[in-house]
Amino acid sequence: MSVELPLWRALTGYRILTLVYTLCLVALSYRQYAHPLGAAAYMGALTVWTALTWQRTTSAERCTRHFLVADLGFAIGGILLTLVVDTHARIMDGGPTLPSIWTAGAVLGFAIKGGWRWAAVASSIVAVANLVERQEFARDTIHNVVLVWVASVGLGYVVEVARSSERTLARALQIEAATRERERLARDIHDSVLQVLAMVQRRGAEIGGEASELGRMAGEQEVALRTLVAGGLVPPPALRALVPHRAGERAGEPAAASAVAVPAPAGDGPCDVRALLAPYAGAGVTFSEPGAPVALPPAAAAELAAAVSAALDNVRVHAGAKAHAWILVEDEPHAVIVTVRDDGPGIPEGRLADAEREGRLGVALSIRGRLRDLGGSAEWISVPGQGTEVELTVPKGAAPEGGKRGKGGA
Repeated sequence: MSVELPLWRALTGYRILTLVYTLCLVALSYRQYAHPLGAAAYMGALTVWTALTWQRTTSAERCTRHFLVADLGFAIGGILLTLVVDTHARIMDGGPTLPSIWTAGAVLGFAIKGGWRWAAVASSIVAVANLVERQEFARDTIHNVVLVWVASVGLGYVVEVARSSERTLARALQIEAATRERERLARDIHDSVLQVLAMVQRRGAEIGGEASELGRMAGEQEVALRTLVAGGLVPPPALRALVPHRAGERAGEPAAASAVAVPAPAGDGPCDVRALLAPYAGAGVTFSEPGAPVALPPAAAAELAAAVSAALDNVRVHAGAKAHAWILVEDEPHAVIVTVRDDGPGIPEGRLADAEREGRLGVALSIRGRLRDLGGSAEWISVPGQGTEVELTVPKGAAPEGGKRGKGGA
């Protein structure tokens, strides 16, 4: 709901209430007017005008400039008509004008519609009309004029600030949505295309001959795609300068290599996380699980399994083929915790941050990004020479933003 909508509703209520008040005021002083019938005729016209136009002040689209000018003209006409229908003595004693405080509604309409500048112009016109009606700079008249001017200009300024804040918030939400979608696509690219390109690059370098040229081309495309995913394009000269350093994976870089399929959960009911993680157990991976099912929504369970797959890929790439990994599943009251630990060389301090800056997004997107979208977290504990431990936490009931999403290779 727009921040302006409550203001328009309040203005509509103000016009109706002040009309009732003005009618009562004129009725009580009816016999004191010099021309009572003239006062009654104006109040009848004001009542009909308010009744026919009350919907005009319910939204900015309905409250047009022409209506605001006509509404203000009705108020100004009533102020000046007071000189004709009221006695000179009542006017000089500070008696109310025919529209009385209803006039402020016309000025506030300018403030809400056009901001403080429109409000300043409208309130200034009303001020001139009041001074003409009073025929002198009386204290009470000046007081009322200044009060209306300050109130309308202040409201107009608040409306402008609110509109600016609303536009900023809308833009921030658009950027956040676009960023999350970009991260989701980047995860899918990292878990499929980039891994295949990295594998082709390494195998080509190992085989040699014509395959090495194919590996070099795959390396170029991998660097370009990683940079694009990270946020920009790489010009050809810079791309060629980067390729020699991509001949092989460097120890400690958090990027996955081999593609391990993540089983897709079937159905819409809760999914047992153990069933998705059990296939990872093997000669080099020890899997420990609770005796009872560990339930998560299917989409959340698939994302958690994909994050575990990415963590195991890093173990295979960086810890070596002889490294052993352990998967531990813990079912806590409010969250599911999966720990992936290995006995490899560990990750040097600051290596994860450096890898993310270089465009290697295995940790940033395939693991940490997935858990963040689930409302969870991913924590690394690594000491060089003593292995690495990754703790993945997913709150129960979590689901990826944007609903269920398919998962490609990991």
